[in-house]
Amino acid sequence: MVMKYSYMYCLIFLALSLLTAFTPASSSNGLDGPFYDSTAYTECRAEAEKPLYNGGMLKDQKPSVSGRDSLTGIGARYTPTYILHNLTQNTIYCFSIWVKIEAGAASARVRARLRADNATLNCVGSVTAKHGCWSFLKGGFLLDSPCNQSILFFETSNDDSKIQLQVASASLQPFTQEQWRNIQDYFINTARKRAVTIHVSEENGESVEGAEVTVEQISKDFPIGSAISKTILGNIPYQEWFVKRFDATVFENELKWYATEPDQGKLNYTLADKMMNFVRANRIIARGHNIFWEDPKYNPNWVRNLSGEDLRSAVNRRIKSLMTRYRGEFVHWDVSNEMLHFDFYESRLGKNASYGFFAAAREIDSLATLFFNDFNVVETCSDEKSTVDEYIARVRELQRYDGIRMDGIGLEGHFTTPNVALMRAIIDKLATLQLPIWLTEIDISSSLDHRTQAIYLEQVLREGFSHPSVNGIMLWTALHPNGCYQMCLTDDKFRNLPAGDMVDQKLLEWKTREVKATTDDHGSFSFFGFLGEYRVGIVYQGKTVNSSFSLSQGPETKHVRLQI
Repeated sequence: MVMKYSYMYCLIFLALSLLTAFTPASSSNGLDGPFYDSTAYTECRAEAEKPLYNGGMLKDQKPSVSGRDSLTGIGARYTPTYILHNLTQNTIYCFSIWVKIEAGAASARVRARLRADNATLNCVGSVTAKHGCWSFLKGGFLLDSPCNQSILFFETSNDDSKIQLQVASASLQPFTQEQWRNIQDYFINTARKRAVTIHVSEENGESVEGAEVTVEQISKDFPIGSAISKTILGNIPYQEWFVKRFDATVFENELKWYATEPDQGKLNYTLADKMMNFVRANRIIARGHNIFWEDPKYNPNWVRNLSGEDLRSAVNRRIKSLMTRYRGEFVHWDVSNEMLHFDFYESRLGKNASYGFFAAAREIDSLATLFFNDFNVVETCSDEKSTVDEYIARVRELQRYDGIRMDGIGLEGHFTTPNVALMRAIIDKLATLQLPIWLTEIDISSSLDHRTQAIYLEQVLREGFSHPSVNGIMLWTALHPNGCYQMCLTDDKFRNLPAGDMVDQKLLEWKTREVKATTDDHGSFSFFGFLGEYRVGIVYQGKTVNSSFSLSQGPETKHVRLQI
């Protein structure tokens, strides 16, 4: 498109449109309503904070403790309750509340549940509550059908009906699908994009009006990638399909201990080396997955038979061999995989064994970002081993351990039916750690048909891309002759499945398309671009100048000055 006048008018219009969209004034276009509140707390406090959204639907509503008859058969460990009326289908409800244990235990995991007309949602938010101070629970839900009356109640993990809970500052805020999408777009426009003004002048400083300027984005700041496996080696159609789309990857299995040392002392990095050659040749960034896996069944048989000093020696050799060989090659390492769910090494080498893994990895490759990676953190809050508070507590334990530093939060993201309100609330709480957050193994369950997988995948990708604290997304979609782990993007002929079409659409949508414009009477033009690297070309009166610039995050307009 050719433009004579500045893009800045468009930017101003866009800003005004966004402000209008999130103004709580009444409107008939579906854009009215409050802005999403990202506030989250992870420390137990002496006093509860004020409710988000001024309480929303629960404003001035006091909890009831007389709901026992309504909850017959659900369990004894609930109190208090909120009676909700006229919940609507496909509305996204954001829920938050402060919880304190009055009596019965020093601490307990508390889960908020919702009993509607036709179903019970097992978890719409969870928190580790403590005696004597207030803890913040944040979550949410979406209903498949309208509900005239429902009951929001709380259940503790302890099998003890003597626990007494106190709650305060409850909030339930509804968002329509359109409002939620507009909020996502706002975050995308503010966190993933930035205004740019390009100035063209002559050597004497005179502004050049009428110069033809072409701007092209050549790389993106936000990586979206996919896992690969050994099946990509020598498979030219697969390689071409992959490189056309992705600039980031992770090896699905080929770096795992059972792959590199299936028999004790017999190291084999052949496949991993060939895959690294593919990565280098195509200028792809790669995550290292993984150094250790706490799940015993995914360790070599010979390792499972070791104990004591023999196991410790094997572990030390593993770290040194793997990380010395690939030092500087992988941007990330998943150091101790799924340590919330399993404890193979810690049960044999001591509770703090994993901390030593981080220290050893840091010593060998000081520039790699070291991750703690686990599942069922953002997918659900029903898994008591991997609630958001359990994850945060483990990170803080590691950070307190002398001389240890963990750099990144890895959220696997193996979803069935996404709960976007819960997902965003959990990431809000994790963001308080001020560490990079990656969605590391995203897929949708194979129990769903291809079209439903694509719909749900789009929900997850939009949530991840629009959350300012998420730094990258990796899809767990390595292709094998018999399919993929749960979800494929393409068939064996490299014809896109619905999920593949959706990913292609997002990759195009979240990249600045080529911009062609003409400088105005000030010798400039402006545009709004996604963060990343850009190439710019100028043509004026037979002269040509080519240059490049980086667009990083910042609140101010990026100014690029070029001479011709």
